[in-house]
Amino acid sequence: MASRFFRRRRNDEEVMPDVDAGSLEGGPDSSLSSLKQFEKIHRLDPNLPLDELDEVEVALNTRNVEKGAEIEQILAEDNSPYPEVRASVRNFDVDMPVNTIRAWTIGLLLCTIGSAVNMLLSLRNPNVTITTFVIQLVAYPIGLGWDLIFPDRVWNVCGLKFNLKPGPFNFKEHVIIVVMSNAAYGGGALYATDVIIAQEIWYKQSFGWLWQIMFGITTLCTGYGLAGLARRFLVWPAAMIWPANLVNCTLFYALHDHSPSDPSRTNGWSIGRYKWFLVVFAASFAWYWFPGFIFTGLSWFCWVTWIYPDNVLVNQLFGGYSGYGLLPMTLDWSIISGYLQSPLIPPFHAIANVLAGITVFFVFVSMGIHYSGMWYSDYLPVQNVHAYDNTGQVYNVSFIMNENMQFDEAAYHAYSPLYLPTQFALAYGLAFAAVAAVITHVALYHGREIWTQWKLARSQEDDVHMRLMKKYRDAEDWWYGVLFAIMVGLSFAVVCAWDTNFPWWAYVVCMLLPVVWTVPVGIVQAITNTQLGLNVLTEYIVGYMLPGRPLAMMMFKNYGYLCMSQALYFIQDLKLGHYMKVPPRTMFWSQLIASVWSAIIQIAVMNWALANIPDVCSDTQVHHWNCPSARVFFTASVVWGAIGPARMFSGDALYSSLQWFWLVGALAPVVTWFFARRYPRSIWRYVSMPLVFGGSGMMPPATVMIFYCWGIVGTGFNYFLRRRKLGWWLQYNYITSAALDCGLIVSTMVIFFALYMSDIDGPEWFGNTDVLGTLDVLNLAVKTKPAPMETFGPSVWP
Repeated sequence: MASRFFRRRRNDEEVMPDVDAGSLEGGPDSSLSSLKQFEKIHRLDPNLPLDELDEVEVALNTRNVEKGAEIEQILAEDNSPYPEVRASVRNFDVDMPVNTIRAWTIGLLLCTIGSAVNMLLSLRNPNVTITTFVIQLVAYPIGLGWDLIFPDRVWNVCGLKFNLKPGPFNFKEHVIIVVMSNAAYGGGALYATDVIIAQEIWYKQSFGWLWQIMFGITTLCTGYGLAGLARRFLVWPAAMIWPANLVNCTLFYALHDHSPSDPSRTNGWSIGRYKWFLVVFAASFAWYWFPGFIFTGLSWFCWVTWIYPDNVLVNQLFGGYSGYGLLPMTLDWSIISGYLQSPLIPPFHAIANVLAGITVFFVFVSMGIHYSGMWYSDYLPVQNVHAYDNTGQVYNVSFIMNENMQFDEAAYHAYSPLYLPTQFALAYGLAFAAVAAVITHVALYHGREIWTQWKLARSQEDDVHMRLMKKYRDAEDWWYGVLFAIMVGLSFAVVCAWDTNFPWWAYVVCMLLPVVWTVPVGIVQAITNTQLGLNVLTEYIVGYMLPGRPLAMMMFKNYGYLCMSQALYFIQDLKLGHYMKVPPRTMFWSQLIASVWSAIIQIAVMNWALANIPDVCSDTQVHHWNCPSARVFFTASVVWGAIGPARMFSGDALYSSLQWFWLVGALAPVVTWFFARRYPRSIWRYVSMPLVFGGSGMMPPATVMIFYCWGIVGTGFNYFLRRRKLGWWLQYNYITSAALDCGLIVSTMVIFFALYMSDIDGPEWFGNTDVLGTLDVLNLAVKTKPAPMETFGPSVWP
């Protein structure tokens, strides 16, 4: 079994298609066997257009060998079977230098700067993040500037020959630079720093630099080992599209290719992608000054609540900040894409599944619960990120901690149980359902493909991109296996060599989570652009397994959740390199070295900030360096590691009924799979229960209004515009998405550094003041408020 999994990727001449034994005898079925295999794999593929699948079935049913060969040539051999991939990724390769001094120097420079700035700004509230889109933009002029400075000549230093400018700066070098930054801080500041800050600031415990660096590196790089071992399932198959990569590919080509478009293929438009990017980028940059500074009411455009700012029911129904947002309107791209990413990226079927889940659970079910008074909802808002006590105030975790910052059960029973806003509580139930649903869904819908990939390694038909990549030497499976083993060994040292209260066996359980869930969650993300997180699952498990150990809880969550999340970041980058034809071995070393270096930089910057910023992480810090992310992490450590899930979800606990969602999540995909098999051309082929349950994973802090605004824009582009102006959509959709995001990010950074960091506030007028004074925005849209010195809820609680 092990030898089968670690089988080396074969060269072209070694590849044997997966065919039936009888077809090898040269009968009439032999030339249709690979097309039959294609049909089996893509029968329920929601991203494959039905007309293409119909043509395949007609050829198979009529046993038309010539037609079958023609279809196979078009769909599998000449290009990708997916139109969005064909429009965004070139089906040929160009030899150009990749592993160059230029790429490594610019990549490590931007990796260092981005890691340091992101880490420092993560301590401030509000904060801003340097994303990989910014790196993609900044790296381009730096690369061109490099070409102006250095000559194209071979240098010889002590017998070592090198060229600082081996030809013009090219898009493959550009990919390496962006991949290094994405591997280092694609998800923001190093997740492990939240644990370290909470440990040092609130738990008054420090293990020193060595432990911090080892903890940071292992949380980042353990996932890399998993990513390499999972790439046969998540990178090599053509069906694993990874829609977000199509935006990056389009932007890379646009920056390096300024040619005009062909009007005959783009519904009459002739403007090139590069010029279109600049136009939309400039418009996005300029426009954000209105919702971001001049008229902030454009962000949460809940005009009904402006008319009735003190009406509880109106603010609950139409408020977008803490209510149902039933008239979703916004003119702020950061509201639309901030939490959920650009709605122009995911396919329409994914958007529809997410909106269905939002409507059913967070509108209809939520209203039924909230207006029936269940879970004491009369005393609580509909939705926000806070937990509450039995007086209706935000839960004060300091009341249940002793002087050593340990959980005090007597103080807990003297204070209050934990109450959650209606939609916050429902979000936990849906998280349970999503975790169960993804396993059942992937087993039913993709089990055959996974088993085939496991058995045959690389011995099956490849798409054009896989065949083009075979010219490059692959990073061997044992490289990733050794890396994973080294990181696991270092992790055992982190867990056991210091007094973490995290037993070794708990770490083993922790690592089983990403090992089991990386491939299923990765398949869902690769098809729909939606990642289902394990954060709630890790909190839930460790809360039962290690009650009363907050530090162990934080470490368990870091290793269990971040390992899978980081593995999927690495896999997404591997697919980007796959699309752009970047040698796999260069990808391996660039990602690994950038990750290790970034972890060291971020740990150093964090320690500098904690030592040199006065009152850092305090609520009263003058310049707002109050560590919002670490504070949330600390609160979660108390809620899940101290109070624990047993007091919230077990036995007679208030939210024990949410445990039924585990069963609902496990069974629901069976129903949809049955109908999809029975009616393969119906709407059931597009239903994905992991998305219905887990697509709302960002709620809270995202709200119903945000999801609806995101869905409206996504439906407009990826359903109506795609159906009516397909040529335009294929040429400009993804570059429009990139331009909107880049303009927003650059504008946000200018406003943040030039104005907010200088304590310059926006103009004082109705659009910046009164619109923010509604019950909705103030989280005060509550039906019943306890009188002073009165409480609600039971007198005795678990």
